[in-house]
Amino acid sequence: MKKVIVLVSLVCLFVAYACDSSSTTKGKGSIPAQFTISKSDLLDKIKGGWAGQTIGTAYGGPTEFVYNGTIIQDYVPIPWHDNYIKYWFDRFPGLFDDVYIDLTFVEVFDRLGLDAPVDSFAMAFANAPYPLWHANQAARYNILNGIMPPASGHWLNNPCADDIDFQIEADFAGLMSPGMPNSASEISDKIGRIMNYGNGWYGGVYVAAMYSLAFISNDIHFIVAEALKTIPAQSTFHQAMSDIIKWNKQFPDDWKRTWFEVERKWGEDIGCPAGVFLPFNIDALINCAAVVIGLLYGDGDFFTTLDVSTRCGHDSDCNPATAAGILGTMLGYGKIPEYWMKAVREVEDIKFVYTNMSLNDTYRMSNNQALQMIERGGGSIAGDNVTIICQQPVPVRLEVAFEGHYPTKRLEVRQPINPTAEFEFEGIGFAVRGGVRCTNRDYVALLEVYLNGQLMETAKLPADSRVRRFDLTWKYQLPKGKHKVSFIWLNPRPDATINANDAVIYSDAPVVQTHPPLARN
Repeated sequence: MKKVIVLVSLVCLFVAYACDSSSTTKGKGSIPAQFTISKSDLLDKIKGGWAGQTIGTAYGGPTEFVYNGTIIQDYVPIPWHDNYIKYWFDRFPGLFDDVYIDLTFVEVFDRLGLDAPVDSFAMAFANAPYPLWHANQAARYNILNGIMPPASGHWLNNPCADDIDFQIEADFAGLMSPGMPNSASEISDKIGRIMNYGNGWYGGVYVAAMYSLAFISNDIHFIVAEALKTIPAQSTFHQAMSDIIKWNKQFPDDWKRTWFEVERKWGEDIGCPAGVFLPFNIDALINCAAVVIGLLYGDGDFFTTLDVSTRCGHDSDCNPATAAGILGTMLGYGKIPEYWMKAVREVEDIKFVYTNMSLNDTYRMSNNQALQMIERGGGSIAGDNVTIICQQPVPVRLEVAFEGHYPTKRLEVRQPINPTAEFEFEGIGFAVRGGVRCTNRDYVALLEVYLNGQLMETAKLPADSRVRRFDLTWKYQLPKGKHKVSFIWLNPRPDATINANDAVIYSDAPVVQTHPPLARN
């Protein structure tokens, strides 16, 4: 009888232990059924996420896309000083797009509540005053021209669908979903499809899940691996991040070796017209790889995480911003080293450019949204204690952008449309870079695009860069064969030009390079 009593007591003790956040989730390889945290610690972690993101943006800012396809060598100095964030606020406030675009979505949630419709986010984003690029700008153009989410981010309507855009804007979704990665995925499903699809969307889903789990674990390796369960295992994104986890174990003291293996196996960009066949790579997969390399090799150290994710190159301000934001959430605001925090505190009451929000405003709004999400997820708030009903990560649905499309050449069109132009290609798809320039920003060029003699579209090309069409024209899923693209500019004017620059051509099979025949004597 005593054995039974002892056994029951041990079981009860184990259950109590499993529900105690302080004893199981810190540094352990499991997600508990629930997690209790004080209100002050919850706010501290939310502040740490936003502060880390701001630090990372400033630290990596000067190197952004300076090092494409190569690491930033150890001997290259990356500056920092106590006033460094204020320095960028004053001289180039647009550097902080990693933060202020997020704030668009934070503000809509604050104004309209957790059930705000996707169209409210889309219109706030499309009409915001800040400049955009790549998938973001393509989505803005689509929305302003009547193509709403999710079509605005779909690869058939957005040649940059696999790019990094939502990945650098998903921080808010994880910060408002503590310990609830599937809730973060639901938010990502709503907002991430404004601008991305496939791997571009997965980057944001994964980042949001890492933020979410950083509230309930202090083991960065666990966070990286567990959050990946939100991504379908069949996807190339999941496979690439799994490779990094494997290589980190294989080469635990050599992040550069892992970086090399990533570039060797996963460095090809097939979608973005600005990057295919070139060193420039703004693809979400390769840039999230830099985030994960920084987190794993940083192993909880703030500087190493920041520095490694920056020295991986490519989008080297966005990547340390994401890595430092996730780590800042795990550590909490109060445990980010003072070396970095002096610069943060100097700007906390300054509003980010293009917004009416400062960091202090953001801390408050994000914390309020997290508390609402916790209650919606079945959790509770009692006095100073917040109890989170934790979620086991579930994979989102599988989707593949540019499926069956393989870039075969970069065709140099390089001709002004004056008022006509044309080019021919052989394949199943194309994407043309180019655009309009005019001294009158209100001017909108009308460009007829013909495919094989049939009108494909009449494109509106605003001269105003804020609402511009990011790529000139594109079409995928064509019958395999020879095709001819022709342009007719309907409303030319002497102070305007339209240029068709280069075109990425696609076929239904990858190019296989063969050795030329050897000369015979």
